[in-house]
Amino acid sequence: MGNPKHKVTKSKRNNRRSHDHAETLASGKCAQCGEMKQAHTVCPGCGYYDKREVVKKKEL
Repeated sequence: MGNPKHKVTKSKRNNRRSHDHAETLASGKCAQCGEMKQAHTVCPGCGYYDKREVVKKKEL
């Protein structure tokens, strides 16, 4: 197994890890109600997906 011959500094280590961050989720407006929602998911505001009702929303 390979072992490091010298200490890896915090700067070198962190520069190597700079691309390992979480990316933001794709989002867009709902075609039905206009609320922002995550792409390819049912709208939490109105319950529509691809211009048809998938989840019935309860009236308060």
